[in-house]
Amino acid sequence: MTRKCRITSVFTALTVLLCGCSVSKIEPLSTAGPAASPTAETSEAASCTSKIVIYTPHDADPMNAAVTSFMEAYPDIKVEIIAGGTGELIDKIREEADAPVADVLWGGGADSLAANTSLFEPYVCANDQYIDAQFKAADHTWNGESPLPMVIIYNKKLLAAAGIAAPASWQDCLNPAFKGKIAYCQPSKSGSAFSQLCTMILANGGTEKGWEYVKKFVDNLDGNILESSSKCHKLVASGEYMIGITIEKSAITYSDNPDIGYCYPSEGTSAVPDAISIVKNCPDEENAKLFVDFVTSTACQKEQSENWNRRPVRNDMSPSGNLAQLSSISLIDYDFTWTAENKEDIIAKFDKLLEETK
Repeated sequence: MTRKCRITSVFTALTVLLCGCSVSKIEPLSTAGPAASPTAETSEAASCTSKIVIYTPHDADPMNAAVTSFMEAYPDIKVEIIAGGTGELIDKIREEADAPVADVLWGGGADSLAANTSLFEPYVCANDQYIDAQFKAADHTWNGESPLPMVIIYNKKLLAAAGIAAPASWQDCLNPAFKGKIAYCQPSKSGSAFSQLCTMILANGGTEKGWEYVKKFVDNLDGNILESSSKCHKLVASGEYMIGITIEKSAITYSDNPDIGYCYPSEGTSAVPDAISIVKNCPDEENAKLFVDFVTSTACQKEQSENWNRRPVRNDMSPSGNLAQLSSISLIDYDFTWTAENKEDIIAKFDKLLEETK
């Protein structure tokens, strides 16, 4: 176990400057809730200094639980959290590059981190052998921590009333009966929506032909586009939309609702992971390594899976509850290089198709 400094453990929320112009106050987060065992597979080389600063877009409850567990394992490390959207936190890290504040960016889709690898420090984590190649960067500038399959969510009651079969494929989303009744977020507004767009392209013919599918999909949106990915599953559940494109972890929150179902598209879907990266030239690199090791440890992965329905990234663990094994889901070969190098062009092309439907 690593040496610990004599520093009081604190979990704080900060008032932060986001996007370089607006001041957002991050409300204090409760440390109550389930906690994992403090045991973790961590780097023997790591030694604490005084604190770790974590930038994160994660939902408060699972984030709070993991941080609480980390503090129990390392009670002499002060933990500071700055919460925000993935895009704005990456912008903040870029603005602070000459004098970094954050040690770790924890959360956000791996393709967003892959598009900004110059901001991050390569690190082979202590649990590297348990993370498959598709869930980590080849240069180790990011490590996956929870794969996120993309799914089609649907309202069974609305489908039954309209006499429409539940969707089972991306092609089913082109059914004229769904015109204007598909909940989907604008990819320029959401990292997960961007991943979903790239997934549709790659699953329906690839980087060139896949756009033929996207054009038809956009036509079927009929100009209805959301500005928050969190609304997609909620508006399907409330009956405002028949179907929607969302993340597995959002769809499974309705597992007790008999009116809501979801599917993994038969042509294939992606499982782009939430990821974690160490900020280049960060103030407390050893603590950052310690945190990466903790997040990918058996204890943390188990707690996050059992209590918060987050799919483990480790190949020696199975997901909790009724989640399907990844091996049973048809997964595409998600091209991180293509998505990272062409993100602006992909978004611009989608926006042009959307504008043409108005």
